[in-house]
Amino acid sequence: MLAKVCSAAVNGIDAYPVEVEVNSGWGDTIIVIVGLPDTAVKESRDRVTTALLNSGFKFPLGRTTINLAPADVKKEGPSFDLPIALGVLAACEQMNTHELERFEIVGELALTGAVRPVKGVLPIALQARRDGKAGVLVPADNAPEAAVVAGLTVIPIRNLRQAASFLEGELPIHPTRVDVSRLFEPCVDSDLDFADVKGQESVKRALEIAAAGSHNILLIGPPGTGKSMLAKRLPGILPPLTLDEALETTKIHSIVGLLASGQALITQRPFRAPHHTASDAGLLGGNVNPTPGEISLAHNGVLFLDELPEFKRSVLETMRQPLEEGRVTISRAAGTMTFPSEFMLVAAMNPTPDGKMPGESRCSPREIQHYLGRISGPLLDRIDVHIEVPAVPFRDITRAQPGESSADIRARVVAARQRQRQRFAHRPRLNCNARMGPRELKQCCGLDESTLDLLKLAMSDMHLSARAYDRILKVARTIADLAAMENIAADHLAEAIQFRSLDRQIWT
Repeated sequence: MLAKVCSAAVNGIDAYPVEVEVNSGWGDTIIVIVGLPDTAVKESRDRVTTALLNSGFKFPLGRTTINLAPADVKKEGPSFDLPIALGVLAACEQMNTHELERFEIVGELALTGAVRPVKGVLPIALQARRDGKAGVLVPADNAPEAAVVAGLTVIPIRNLRQAASFLEGELPIHPTRVDVSRLFEPCVDSDLDFADVKGQESVKRALEIAAAGSHNILLIGPPGTGKSMLAKRLPGILPPLTLDEALETTKIHSIVGLLASGQALITQRPFRAPHHTASDAGLLGGNVNPTPGEISLAHNGVLFLDELPEFKRSVLETMRQPLEEGRVTISRAAGTMTFPSEFMLVAAMNPTPDGKMPGESRCSPREIQHYLGRISGPLLDRIDVHIEVPAVPFRDITRAQPGESSADIRARVVAARQRQRQRFAHRPRLNCNARMGPRELKQCCGLDESTLDLLKLAMSDMHLSARAYDRILKVARTIADLAAMENIAADHLAEAIQFRSLDRQIWT
């Protein structure tokens, strides 16, 4: 007898439907899986047969052929265990149901018949809704993740026997429901507040501007000045995620398997801080089968690269495309994948190999130049804001009065972002100044004659590139938004220009 079960698999960050066809016939007792299965899928025949026996079902006799369609796409992972087992039961007439075509089913089976969680349930649930399915049968630990998809019935499954009884109509299971609005209730990390940072008012101002426009920022200063401390507090002043941003971010973490058991949605902007020994595959993603790397895991959040010159130069150079285009394309023999990577880069570094400022360092000029030369000019051009983080004076360290809180700074950032959303209302994917293209720059960053002369002088004296020109205009536009000004004034432009001066002073 032939049975068909609807399932799905993940390709990139999206899912595609997979039809599991099971045919039980005469011949020697053997289970054959076709349809380009990988090793984990091939091994499912042993997990499935053992789980069937331990769940009280009969071992399938005769030749059982299992086809995973479409047959020309490689199938990976153990998520087909549950649909294969249910297909075997239906084909062997040990389960009588007409519900298999109404649901998309995924899940890994333990030898006891228990259903274990799998990766990529959120994109699979979104695909089920696009396919017009009534619902999904997913592992109980993954049910909250799937339940954020509106208009979909999510049935949590704990074991194979329970799944079969539900499909036969013998065992009712209450669908999992999630109140998405409650997931977005404010959750402030009191341990990471700007109020705890002593001094560094100019750096806080630079971080506020960077957060308001989603600009990349480089912190340069000796050890112990608070660069890492400041960077870790940056997510606390960023605007909250929208539902679309949260879904897209959660999809990426779901397919990598980083969602905690029972976690429904990522509602806080991610903060990723890879070690400087990270490879290009670890940062960009890749391996044999392309998977997201750190820059995609930081999508809609912050990527913090501490000790920037210690990263391999080849690794840093591969970040040019993601920084410019907001996505990364990975080509491997298994195929080409494109992952979103609209992150905010925060980099920190010492000005010299021994950590001291150039005038105080004992390193030779050649050593300093070699150290700074690990960061190329094109990469620096893609970083909008460069700011020195000086040593904190003793009077600031001992000051009892706390600094401005993250909540107060965040309120100004949110107001500035709201102005940007209104300005770019005709471009739904454009929601911050850092992502403006040439057309938006021309429309939104007009300068009067005197302000234009100031920018011309800065470009000439500092030998800035055309890309740096665009970055200065974007930062100036953000400063004007923080000031609730319609037009860019001379003081806004001057402040934006001084955020480009530090790298020229040190690098030359």
